[in-house]
Amino acid sequence: MKVQILGTGCPRCKKLEAHARKAIEELGVDAEIEKVQDIKEITKFGVMMTPALAIDGKVKSSGEIAPPEKIKKWLQEAQER
Repeated sequence: MKVQILGTGCPRCKKLEAHARKAIEELGVDAEIEKVQDIKEITKFGVMMTPALAIDGKVKSSGEIAPPEKIKKWLQEAQER
């Protein structure tokens, strides 16, 4: 599973990354975190506001710092597929 943090590296992006790492650790899932900081790459996801989070290429949140509990729910849904 691939979790992508879309953003330019601002404090909000770093906070979202920390939340994603916490969610992954708490669930014990096998996931790789990738930071996408290139604006052209970010726009390919259709994201207009950062930070954003994508799981396996599907954008789950944009313009918000999703809490770990919400990210855990998305990770569990991705595992079920």
